[in-house]
Amino acid sequence: MAENSSLFPTYLIALFIMSRLISTIGYRLRDDPEAIRLASTDYGHIHSENPAAVLYPSSIHDISSLIKFANNVSVPFGVAAKGQGHSTRGQAMVHNGVVVEMSSLRNRHGSSGIEVVSTTSKDDVTVYYAEVGGEQLWVDVLHATLEHGLSPVTWTDYLYLTVGGTLSNAGIGGQTFRFGPQISNVYEMDVVTGEGDFVTCSPNNNAELFYGVLGGLGQFGVISRARIALEPAPKRVKWVRMLYSDFSAFSRDQERLISINGRQQSNALDYLEGSLLINQGPPDNWRTSSFFPQPSHKKIVSKVNKHGIIYCLEVVKYYDHQTESTVDKEVQNILNGLNYLPGFKFENDASYVEFLNRVRSGELKLQSEGLWDVPHPWLNLFIPKSRIADFDQGVFRDIVLKRNITTGPVLVYPMNRSKWNEKMSAVVPEEDVFYTVGFLHATGFDEWKAFDEQNKEILEFCVKAGIDVKQYLPDHKTQQGWMKHFGSKWKTFEKRKALFDPKRILSPGQRIFQIQE
Repeated sequence: MAENSSLFPTYLIALFIMSRLISTIGYRLRDDPEAIRLASTDYGHIHSENPAAVLYPSSIHDISSLIKFANNVSVPFGVAAKGQGHSTRGQAMVHNGVVVEMSSLRNRHGSSGIEVVSTTSKDDVTVYYAEVGGEQLWVDVLHATLEHGLSPVTWTDYLYLTVGGTLSNAGIGGQTFRFGPQISNVYEMDVVTGEGDFVTCSPNNNAELFYGVLGGLGQFGVISRARIALEPAPKRVKWVRMLYSDFSAFSRDQERLISINGRQQSNALDYLEGSLLINQGPPDNWRTSSFFPQPSHKKIVSKVNKHGIIYCLEVVKYYDHQTESTVDKEVQNILNGLNYLPGFKFENDASYVEFLNRVRSGELKLQSEGLWDVPHPWLNLFIPKSRIADFDQGVFRDIVLKRNITTGPVLVYPMNRSKWNEKMSAVVPEEDVFYTVGFLHATGFDEWKAFDEQNKEILEFCVKAGIDVKQYLPDHKTQQGWMKHFGSKWKTFEKRKALFDPKRILSPGQRIFQIQE
């Protein structure tokens, strides 16, 4: 493991917590070496923290009892809810406290944790939604809702994440420009607050908690249930990639396409992302293996070698049996006039599930090669539209090309700020359009520091150039850094912490607040 901050022996603290909790929660609390090991690591494989114990809850009551106990002892201890452990900087860890293994709730007897519901609104419109446990995986939500011909409308690229985990951050992907992040598609939640209270919240009921928890980095409560918006699901997708050598044409075309973003607009795309092709291996990567036809690889690599970077614009239009005869013409009309490289447009046709779960095959391949559980020094940023060209020149074409170490996917695509709810805790740039940029590095255990140095150089460049970036899946070391991150939202964030978690015991791995003794 790259880092371990367990500087003080945990045995006595663990013994104290275990002895006091055992009568309340019993065998569901574990402090054996295997449980501690699993709770002390995450997808990043960079940071490590040993908890005193791990709770494997059989009910939400177990979580509530734990949090109430943590508040009432003479020395409060931290509690961190862990879904899939897909964080990269120890955000779901807790030093000398208790990690709650949320996946344990998937085994609740007699409950799938996912229920599809239809109801009629005041305007006599049928509304569909899914009642989903916070511990559930999005891939399971997909399959459960498809059984009813329905589906959520906005997704992360990788589906093996928990509902509670993505809603605690935002949940972004190629559908965000049109349908907003996942946090913008929640009607209601059940939350266990930092005082152990079980609260149902929505925009009209306990709204302060509702808006705080969505994008709140786990600071105000543990999401036990979310009511997720659903719409009729498509059957298949038209999937197109176009290559660019000129960044201004690439960004201009992306911005034009996302300007058509009405939820009911038939001439709008359903998905848009962009990425970089750099001279580091074949054009396809683990996220979307084998998209480009094999005969085209040579000419794509030739373009990359000539220009250093090729920009890839990826778009999707959904269809079903009713639109099957017209979808090709619709896609042609949408893409008409784009300025991609002639001869470098590639099309695929896939089922809706194949497309949404496209990362899974790459994951399984990496797992089989022992390359999945490795360090992931990721950096995810939101960049104002007005500065994205400066970022391209200063970062992509300077820092990244000069260092020449980037091997994982690098994403770059725009979003519409209007699709985000300002009342929620999630932070985005002030401009109407902003870009997400993701450096999704995977390295050897003796190499991750070089990538971290590149990340630091990128952030330093942004500071010197006056680019007001916001980190997504943020990692700040000081409260001053967090105050700058939240900006005008900091006072509200701090107020909500005092209201819903006054002893500051929840999610200490984010390093935003110190536990209040």
